[in-house]
Amino acid sequence: MKPIVRFSYLIAAIMLLGACSNTPNSNEPISPITQNKWLNASASEQAAAIKRGELSSFALVQAYLTRINELDRQGPKVQAVLSINPDALAQAKQADMAVQNNKPLGALHGIPILVKDNVETSELPTTAGSLALVNNKTNRDAPIIAKLKEQGAIILGKTNLSEWANFRSNDSVSGWSAIGGQTRNPHSLERTPCGSSSGSGAAIASKMAPLAIGTETNGSIICPSAMNGIVGFKPTVGLLSRTHIVPISVTQDTAGPMTRSVRDAALMLSAMAGTDKLDPATNDADRYSVDFTDNLDNSIEGKRIGVFKAVQSEHPEIIAAFEKAAKQLEALGAELVVIEEFDTPDEFWTNALNVLLIEFKHELNKYLSTTPQSVEYRSLEDLIEFNSNNARELAIFDQSLFLQAQETKGYNEDYKAALSFLRQATRTNGIDKLLQNYGVDAIMMPSQTPAFLIESVYGDSFAGGFAGAGWLAAIAGYPHVSVPMGDMKGLPINLSFIAGQWQDALLLNIAYQYEQVSKQIIAPNFPASAIDHPYFKEKLAPLEL
Repeated sequence: MKPIVRFSYLIAAIMLLGACSNTPNSNEPISPITQNKWLNASASEQAAAIKRGELSSFALVQAYLTRINELDRQGPKVQAVLSINPDALAQAKQADMAVQNNKPLGALHGIPILVKDNVETSELPTTAGSLALVNNKTNRDAPIIAKLKEQGAIILGKTNLSEWANFRSNDSVSGWSAIGGQTRNPHSLERTPCGSSSGSGAAIASKMAPLAIGTETNGSIICPSAMNGIVGFKPTVGLLSRTHIVPISVTQDTAGPMTRSVRDAALMLSAMAGTDKLDPATNDADRYSVDFTDNLDNSIEGKRIGVFKAVQSEHPEIIAAFEKAAKQLEALGAELVVIEEFDTPDEFWTNALNVLLIEFKHELNKYLSTTPQSVEYRSLEDLIEFNSNNARELAIFDQSLFLQAQETKGYNEDYKAALSFLRQATRTNGIDKLLQNYGVDAIMMPSQTPAFLIESVYGDSFAGGFAGAGWLAAIAGYPHVSVPMGDMKGLPINLSFIAGQWQDALLLNIAYQYEQVSKQIIAPNFPASAIDHPYFKEKLAPLEL
């Protein structure tokens, strides 16, 4: 069964493609060779070429729409893109006219962007993957979308996500939503793209767009970036507005860029950052909103980086890649300090879940009250009833977290105590203490183990165990960047850096310098399974007995 939203917007896009077959030369589809060149280029390079008149936005958007059709709807059927903006080609044409007429051009002029489908855009519904929100077309842009458009970006479409950003069930399946179905990892189609920004991660790895927006409460940018082998940046909470984004947590939620290079992440972050009067968490954002590309080229000589060996996992391939990354950073002049141990206090995870459950109910009910009257379901209680009566919604996993959240009693003294406990554990006695005690500027660790098999019966398994401590930065609200580090039997593995509050520019500088010497981004081959990957095929040639 094809989801209604995906199908209708795909048809609109195909009609537009057909209608544009007799366009002027500047709007003709680019040749396969040229297309390959520009699809491999960074957004920074694409934007510069558009401004020079060397590349048309129309041709670029058309090339990405073709690629989405070839890889997402047909071929390997990655199922990363949920809906297509029917006006994308028309908007690209306008972008080209602005270039021809010497109009002022923003940093992202004519560049197509994919947006996780819990972030509102005026062109498309915002569903969070749920059939309950299929009519949630608010006709408004989230402030971060408005900022991207001010810089000339074009919304290409919306990406699939783990339904409700992975906060409906304890047994959820990352990358699955009732509307979008199951997103697949382009490096091995039977494996998870992780979540909840599943479609954004898989789409960027597959070169369906140069840039995408993800969101994170705890791991939802970093994990899909790591398992799809791309760059993901989770900013300090409060650097980017959360207004008009379907919420989970007022203390942990943030959007962030998902890209194929650190420079593109910095470019995108620069466009989105800033204070929003509707989001009190951003009150200080303007103080820290800079051009994040400015200091990328700065040397990191003398920077002290903590090496978090306690969370490097037990896999020899990950340990070897991690040790290689450490040596590369040392060669850049960084001073490395080993961090052997870090323990969380008793009741940490109980408090962490309780805070999210309380915040989710309150913030989601508030969000639903702002949706159009066409959205029938106005509260968490309504959603629970809707799911209970909808076989498709509960076909794969239950709604245990919804039920737990519904029983919470709001922002009471127990909530305040739990939040204070978490802030103490992750900030004062967590990242802040590690940075101070070891005298380091940032901390490095593997981002996560490689992608595990999609498990539709029992839910996400993390069969390879865990690596990294991204949860520490997520719960603290501190910045975290993930960058490709290598592979384990053909599956990507990433390197993470975390730092203190508002140290976003520092992290991007360190990650960029590492990226320039490591150059570990891996192009996916879309194998049906890991054993079909070239890594294994080279070693498992047919036997001649």
